Amino acid sequence: MLYAFSIFYIFGCMTTNTFTKAKKGLFLSIFALTAMQQIASAQQLDKTKLDSYFQALETSNKFMGSVAISQEGKVIYTHSTGMADVEKGLKSTDQSIYRIGSISKVFTATLIFKAIDDKKLDLGQKLSVYFPTIKNADKITIGQLLQHRSGIHNITDDASYLTWYTKPQTEAAMLAFIVAGGSDFEPDSKADYSNSNYILLSYILQKVYKKPYAILLTEKICKPLGLKSTYFGTKTDPGKKEVYSYHYTGSWVKEPETDMSVPMGAGAIVSTPADLTRFATGLFTGKLVSAASLAQMKEMKDDYGKGLFETPFEDKVGYGHSGGIDGFNSMIAYYPADGRAFSFIANGVNYETDKILKTMQNAAYGKPFEVPEFKSFAVSAAELTSFAGVYATKEIPVTVTIAVEGSILTAQATGQSAFPLEPIAKNTFQFEQGGIVIEFNPEIKKMTLKQGGKAFDFTKE
Repeated sequence: MLYAFSIFYIFGCMTTNTFTKAKKGLFLSIFALTAMQQIASAQQLDKTKLDSYFQALETSNKFMGSVAISQEGKVIYTHSTGMADVEKGLKSTDQSIYRIGSISKVFTATLIFKAIDDKKLDLGQKLSVYFPTIKNADKITIGQLLQHRSGIHNITDDASYLTWYTKPQTEAAMLAFIVAGGSDFEPDSKADYSNSNYILLSYILQKVYKKPYAILLTEKICKPLGLKSTYFGTKTDPGKKEVYSYHYTGSWVKEPETDMSVPMGAGAIVSTPADLTRFATGLFTGKLVSAASLAQMKEMKDDYGKGLFETPFEDKVGYGHSGGIDGFNSMIAYYPADGRAFSFIANGVNYETDKILKTMQNAAYGKPFEVPEFKSFAVSAAELTSFAGVYATKEIPVTVTIAVEGSILTAQATGQSAFPLEPIAKNTFQFEQGGIVIEFNPEIKKMTLKQGGKAFDFTKE
């Protein structure tokens, strides 16, 4: 399913001949300068150390997936680690194809702005033209859908979503789910992330172009940019180099698969990190939409762009998007000032993904980074059992169930999937991927959960 990890759960006057000679010389100079910049970038990138970083993650079962860094459209670093198919022992490679989750939204937003450039849509057009049965459809605009300002409830937040997301769904069925979800706030009063917005945008694209979303994606983005490993996904097919996804509970366990008819343009695209960097470069260098459309995509309001988010790195301004579907996690970030793009896609992760992007950025910009050392902390079966139970707090309306699965401890918050807890000290565990630390005090049947700079005290029921 599509999710976010939380317990509450990207030039003078001259003759013609002189001008021709000068222009030729200028082009050669620009070409040489670009080539020198790319060589310098590749030289300052410590590929051996970066390889060691990903090898350390693999050895400690922290990350399975692929990464890519590009400069001005040229891929200067790739690395793949872990398994494409754990059961069959098939390793991932740079050609492995992954589900990218919500990075699909950048593609959908690009298609919407191509439709705007084609005069088939405009940002002020009302949703009621296409789906009048949705609450507030006569107030909601295309622009608000793009920027998550519609108020339409996010269907993937509902507990019932887990009962049907693996099954094929028609447009009519998906519309019924969205209509039933209603509205969470008045349109344009604020921004709140909702996959429902981009599912609807997918259907709108199909109506205005009278073609399936999958064909639009191929015709208008993938073919023009030469993205040979990017397309609308279906059921995972290892014969096409597609990989399965996993979660870690002492070993890698395969995740159920979302049927791609469910997320549509909100999360149904598959790709590789290298292709994603090519897509980002193409988008930001004017190969897909007009300059005016790109400017609107980048325009932020309440920290939301129209299909993009800001991805700052030190003093650099970048744009991109993250993604999560089933056990996949992904990221794309592009920095227009120097044409650098970064992408990773994980099909299994037991680590804080922000650290992966930060390490790639540090390596690319010649800044220091560390190869982590993961130390294990032994916990007896009796100790694990002493932590198990249901914990509640008066601070927030959520309970957390702590359970023992095999030789590990898991935590499951109300309405969320269970996640593994890794021991890091006496009575202290972490879920690094979600930035969660839990400290137990079994003598008084309490635990403290820390996440995002906040701490919550829970008592065992």
